[in-house]
Amino acid sequence: MGGARRRAWVVAGVVVVLIGLVGGAPAAVVEAQRVRPVAAQPPNIVFVLTDDLSWNLVPYMPEVRKLQDEGTTFDDYIVTDSLCCPSRASILTGRFPHDTGVYTNGGKDGGFHYFHDHGEESDTFATALRARGYRTAMMGKYLNEYQPTSTEGGTEPYVPPGWSEWDVAGRGYGGFRYTLNENHDLVRYGNQPPDYLTDVLADKGAAFITRSARAHKPFLLEVATFAPHAPYNPAPRHANDFPGLAAPRGPAFNTMPVLAPPWLAGRPKLGPSEGKGIDKTFRKRAQTVQSVDELIAHLRTTLAAAGVADNTYIVFSSDNGFHMGEHRLTPGKMTAFDTDVRVPLVVAGPGVPASRRSDAAVANIDLAPTFADAGGAPVSSEVDGRSLLPLLRGGSGAGWRTANLVEHHGATVRADDPDRPAPGSGNPPSYEAMRTHDYTYVEYVDGEREYYDLTRDPEQLHNLARSLNPDREDQLHAALVRLANCHGGAACWAAGHV
Repeated sequence: MGGARRRAWVVAGVVVVLIGLVGGAPAAVVEAQRVRPVAAQPPNIVFVLTDDLSWNLVPYMPEVRKLQDEGTTFDDYIVTDSLCCPSRASILTGRFPHDTGVYTNGGKDGGFHYFHDHGEESDTFATALRARGYRTAMMGKYLNEYQPTSTEGGTEPYVPPGWSEWDVAGRGYGGFRYTLNENHDLVRYGNQPPDYLTDVLADKGAAFITRSARAHKPFLLEVATFAPHAPYNPAPRHANDFPGLAAPRGPAFNTMPVLAPPWLAGRPKLGPSEGKGIDKTFRKRAQTVQSVDELIAHLRTTLAAAGVADNTYIVFSSDNGFHMGEHRLTPGKMTAFDTDVRVPLVVAGPGVPASRRSDAAVANIDLAPTFADAGGAPVSSEVDGRSLLPLLRGGSGAGWRTANLVEHHGATVRADDPDRPAPGSGNPPSYEAMRTHDYTYVEYVDGEREYYDLTRDPEQLHNLARSLNPDREDQLHAALVRLANCHGGAACWAAGHV
C-alpha cells in the first residue's frame, strides 16, 4: 500500500514551502539561482506543522529536501519555547510567551484554556485572513488541553473564531483510536490502517484544497500532525523501514558541557541500554515521518491538479526540536540548546528564490505576520514578529534583527502533560535566553547563567559564562531584559537588534 500511495503522489507544478531545518547552517546567504514569479491574485498558504520534529529527521524526508531545492532555507529559525503549547501560541499570534501568557502546556500559565480564556483566539493569522475573504482550515493538533468534546460554554463542540473548516483531535499521539471535531460533529476513528491520523489529515487537506480551488477562493490550510511526537507510532506500512538505523552521534552525544548548570551537571554517561533505547526511538521517529513526507507530496499533487500550485505557499515546520543523547540527555526537549530551539524553516513559491540559504535571525513569531502580509491583511501593532516577505522575495537580510528570545517556565511536573520529561531527559528551571548567530546566552531563575560561543563551539560544550568580563555581562543582561520585556512590533524589533 505504501509504495502505491507514494507513486500516486508524484509531484507536479511549483509550490512554496516553509519547513523546520536540519543540520549545520552556513554563515553566508547563498544567492538565488531561480525565482518564481509573483501572482497577481492573493496567494494560498498551506502550512504543515509537525510535532517535535528536529533537524536530524529531514535527511529521511525526500519531499522536504525537494522543497529545499525549490525554495529558501532559513538556517537560524528559532522557536520562542521548545515546548508544544507556548510555541504554537506564538505561531498563531506572532507574539512572545510574555505577551500571550502561554508558557506551559496547561494550568495557570498555559494550555488551550488559558489561551481561550484570555482572548488570544480573537487575533490570529486565521482571523486576519478570514477577514480578507480567505477560506481557512485547521486540521490535526491545535493546542494542548484542547479536546474535541470541548464546548467552552456553548451547546456543541467548540470551533475557535477564524476557521471556516475545523477537523481537530485531542490526544491523537498514537495515530489510532481518536476523535475529530469535524465542524462541530464528533467523528470517532478506529485502529485499522485507513484510520491512521496523518493519512486522514492528508486526505482531508487535499479535499479542502480541491473545494477551495473550485470555489475560486484564496485559502489557508494548516495541517498540524501529531507526528513524530511520542509514542512514535508509524503508519503500519512503514513499521519495518530503516532496519538497524541508529541515532546520530555527534560531538555533543553523551558529552557533558564544561561548567554545565546545576540542573544538568553531574549526570553520568549514558550506558549501552540507554544508547539502544535512543537508537530505537530515533528509528521509530524516522519511520513516523514517512507518512508526513507523503502528506506533503499528496498536498502538492492536489495543488497541481487544481491549477493553483504556482500561487501557493506550502509551509512545513515544527513546534520545537528534540535532543537525543546530546549533553547526556535522554530523548526530550525544553532546553535552550540548539537541538531543541533551532528547527527548520524552508519556503518555496511565488517570488521566492530557489536553492537559497539565509542566516537571518528569524523566529516562529514571524509566521503570523508573514501569513497576514501575504494575504493583504493588516498586521496588528501588538504582534511582536515581523513579516518574512522581504526575505522571501530575495532580500539580503541586511538590517534584520540579530537576536531571538527564548522563554521557558519549568520545571514541568504535571502528570497529565504529554510532554512531562522522563527521568534523565532534562527538565530545566525557568529561564530566559537570547540566541544570535554568534552565541547563546541564558539566565536561569536560580541565578545560574550560560554563554556558548556558537562560532567556535557550535555543539555548545563550553559554558563561558564565568569568564565573561563584568562589562560584557552587564551588556548581555541588559539586552536580554529588553527582549524579555518588549511589547509589540516596534519595541520588539528594536530590542532584537543587539
